[in-house]
Amino acid sequence: MIRLERLKTWFLIAVLVICGPTSFASCASNEDNATEQSNNGKVAEILDRGTILFGTTGDYRPLSFCQPDGTYWGFGIEVAKEIAKRLGVNIEFKKTSWPTLTADVLTEPQLFDLAIGGITITDARRETMLMSEGYLANGKTILCRASEADRYKSLADIDQPEVRVMVNPGGLNEKFANENLPHANIIVHQKNEEIPALIAEGTADVMITEITEAPYYVQTDQRLAAPLLNAPFTHGEIGVLMQKGQEDLLQMVNNVIRQMKSDGSLRKLHEKYGLVYAYE
Repeated sequence: MIRLERLKTWFLIAVLVICGPTSFASCASNEDNATEQSNNGKVAEILDRGTILFGTTGDYRPLSFCQPDGTYWGFGIEVAKEIAKRLGVNIEFKKTSWPTLTADVLTEPQLFDLAIGGITITDARRETMLMSEGYLANGKTILCRASEADRYKSLADIDQPEVRVMVNPGGLNEKFANENLPHANIIVHQKNEEIPALIAEGTADVMITEITEAPYYVQTDQRLAAPLLNAPFTHGEIGVLMQKGQEDLLQMVNNVIRQMKSDGSLRKLHEKYGLVYAYE
């Protein structure tokens, strides 16, 4: 009962934040219905459990990374913790992977409530799952050795037989490389977090990555460069992924994202991790 009352209070706060004072009356008229529906939905299940379960790959600095001791850090991890905090529950992270992400989200019984950390919002994913509003802008770019930064000025420069392009399996990076670099030598490496060092060491020449990931490696390894960082090949957003049928959870997550945009906490996270804020 206490948790359900807390949920109702949370909805009232969310209504004020999202709708504003002038629209409160019209929004509030739907609040009781929303609360009643959530009492029997996924949010109520999480509240009763007292813990929200997030699936994350843990291999995607600086969005989601798992330390050797099992602790997680990163931009997406902090967003997840904020969702748990504003919901008033504990948080637990479950390991998933890019090749198994979709299957892990859809499996029954569920392995986790939702997935977070570098997951691009796509129409294909929305066909079979739910995705939140975006909380981070992204786009495809490259990492290469700093000594060869002038060599790569376009996709055509990368799409050459002598260029070794390394990607992690099962995600959109591999898909992008296969579709856009038919002449390059594409190498699939199982562990995403190992690829930047392999580029720096000369095992491969180029890593297909995101504008959310590349700055971290450029800042932490002077051997690396991201010459096309300001001219990404694609434009998109990163969001939270979950099963269909969990619309109450989707609304809850979207409310938190909107609140974080409104109160400035999302901007502060961007600044902390050196990422571009695109939500003016």
